[in-house]
Order: sequence, then C-alpha cells, then structure tokens
Amino acid sequence: MDCISETREPSQVSFMSNQKIQKPTLTGQRFKTRKRDEKKVFDPTQFQETIVQGLNQTGSDLDAVAKFLDASGAKLDYRRYAETLFDILVAGGMLAPGGTLSDDLTRTEFCLFTAQEDLETMQAYAQVFNKLIRRYKYLEKGFEEEIKKLLLFLKGFTESERNKLAMLTGILLANGNISASILNSLYNENLVKEGVSAAFAVKLFKSWIHEKDINSVAGSLRKVGMDNRLLELFPANKRSCEHFSKYFTDAGLKELSDFARNQQAIGSRKELQKELQEQMERGDAFKDIIASAREEMKKNNISEQTMIGIVWTSVMSYVEWNKKEELVTEQAIKHLKQYSPLLKAFTSQGASEILLLVKMQEYCYDNIHFMNSFQKIVVLLYKADVLSEEAILKWYTEAHVAKGRSVFLEQMKKFVEWLKNAEEESESEEEEAD
Repeated sequence: MDCISETREPSQVSFMSNQKIQKPTLTGQRFKTRKRDEKKVFDPTQFQETIVQGLNQTGSDLDAVAKFLDASGAKLDYRRYAETLFDILVAGGMLAPGGTLSDDLTRTEFCLFTAQEDLETMQAYAQVFNKLIRRYKYLEKGFEEEIKKLLLFLKGFTESERNKLAMLTGILLANGNISASILNSLYNENLVKEGVSAAFAVKLFKSWIHEKDINSVAGSLRKVGMDNRLLELFPANKRSCEHFSKYFTDAGLKELSDFARNQQAIGSRKELQKELQEQMERGDAFKDIIASAREEMKKNNISEQTMIGIVWTSVMSYVEWNKKEELVTEQAIKHLKQYSPLLKAFTSQGASEILLLVKMQEYCYDNIHFMNSFQKIVVLLYKADVLSEEAILKWYTEAHVAKGRSVFLEQMKKFVEWLKNAEEESESEEEEAD
C-alpha cells in the first residue's frame, strides 16, 4: 500500500505548536479590602484610657459625667466595649474574673465603688446609668449582663462595695431599668453558703422598697417566676419560712417577710390541691383523704376556712364538665352528692360554711354554664348537712359577694322563704312545748 504523505505549510506547523504549549491563565481585577470590612482586633486598652481620662477630668460631678458619656458615645465604640465601659463606671477599671481589678491597666478613682455609701449618692449614680442607656438603647442588654456578672463577683468586693452595688441594683429594679431575672445570680451556691446573698438582698430590697413599695417587688418577682424562690437565698439547712422571716424582720424588712410567708402558703395550698386531686383520681377512701388533709392543715398552719376553699376547688376541678347548660346541673348534683362527705368534713364552723357558699357563688358566676345550677347545689348540700340554714340565711342577707348577686339571690328567694318559715314554725313549736 502506498503511503500518502501530506505536506503542511510551515506557518501551520508553527501555529499548532504554539497552540500546544500555551497554558490557561487566571486573569481578573484585584480589589483592595475596604477598611470597614477588615476584622477589628478586640483591644479595650485605648478605649479604657479614653474613658478613664474623661472621668478623671469630670471628677465627682455626676452631671458632667453623664454629659461626657453622652458625647463620647458618638466617637467611641460603646457597642463593642460595653463590658469595659460598665466595669470602669462601677469599679474604676477592667475587672478580672472573680472581681479583682486588672493590675496592668489605667484606673480612675471616680466610680461607684469609691463614691459615698448612701442612698442619695446611689440614686444619682442610677440616673447616670439611666441617661446613658436611654441615649444608647443598644447598651440595655449589655448592662443587664454586667449586673449579673457583678453579682457573681460579690465575694471579690469589699463589704462597702457590695452595699453600694446592692443599693444601686435595688433602685434600678424599682425604676424598671433592669429585669428582676438578674437576681438569679444571687442563687449561686457559694454566695448562698457564705451568707453573702442574704446580706446583699437586705440592702437591695431596702432600697427597692424605699424607692417604690412591696407591691413593686411582688409584681416584678412574679413576672420572672421568682416570687416563690426567696427562701433559696439561704443554704438548705436554714431554708425555712421561720428563719427567713426572723432574718429579714430583724433587718427591718417585715413587709418582705410577710410576702415570703404568704407566697409559701400559696405554694403549699397549690401542692395540697394537687395532692387532693391525685387522691380522688386514684379513688382513695374519703377517710384517708380527710386524714391526709388534716395532717397538712396542722403542718402548714392552714385554717378550716382556707381548707374548704381548697377542697371545693379540687372537687370541681376533678371533673370535665358538660358544655350544655341543661345537662351540667344534673352532672354537678350527681358529682357533689358523691363528694359531700369530703365537703362536710371541713365545714364544722359557721365561717367555713359561709366561705363555701361564697366560693360556690363565684364558681357559678365564673363558669357560665353553672349560672342556673347555684340554687340546686345549695339545696343538695343543705340536705347533706354540709350547709346549715343559719349559714344560708346569713349568706343571703349579708355575706354574699357582688358576682351574679341579683341572679343568685333571685334563685334563692323561695328556698330562703321556706327556711325562714320552717325556722318560725320550729320556734313556735318550742314555745308551745315550754
């Protein structure tokens, strides 16, 4: 076979060889990094020096301090160095873990911890923080975190420094500048064990109540679910209502003692109600339920009037009621007939009977399907010897409450007339017998 050769032009060969040796290259425009996109190194030293210098110049004039802080926020990075800022304002410099001042950094002698230890001065400092946070709203969260941290560092501060911080915190809480949730820090095991938490709480609550009142304290604690945790300011071996009451009453805070006692009583009643409902669900014998309830009454100093209210609520909460008004009365009569021995066990006093009637009135009003059931329930409990005619007549004439009064008095009118006639006939028979 003949070989066929192909002649190529030199220019073609040169072109192809050039194609073979060429390598792809990446090309593009190089951008300079913008200054604002560069990651800033966290360095609070310069920030601290600027703040300390300004505070040294303003001195103890807190109006001047407030103006300096207001103006400096436009030039300094408060958002980035919030912790440093608050450390300086409180302690005079940056705080190391545990609450000691860092040795190698600049400090100022013009701060909360070096101020006079009195309520008026602490109120003035509270105004400085308030103005600062109102001006720079983003500092709000950082300030709360700072207070939480400072409370954990209490052991690292002197007694005087703790007292000033306690007064300031109480004022800030009273004025709503911080949330009562910061008090969680006081439940730190070491602070509680050494009595630091309880001593701090005395100063804090005194300034809080002085600024507002016990209702302000109660409302704020309830809002964050801490109204039942006050006893935890003491170690486990001293965590009793009696010890709490004596400690805070002796410190001049009887209002707080009474509040804590009341909260413990409410907690005990809730637990008792829960236990009663569980006993009923299990089908425990009435004699066992009654014995258990009486033991709790004695243990927690619960009166019979309080107890009958708990029993009534437990009995009525135990059932899922029919939503139809015409059927719910029949269901209620059947249910209460079954549990009348339990109600009878805690109505040995006239005051307990009256309270039960009031509870019944309120329940029938609050649960609209029961509006027409009230009279029938009263008659049932009268026949079951839970309610006496004296108690019913007293409730009718003077002891009823406003809820649904006109409706329920009208319902009871005929039965009350019958009771009065029966009472008159009984008196007449007694006179004839004499």
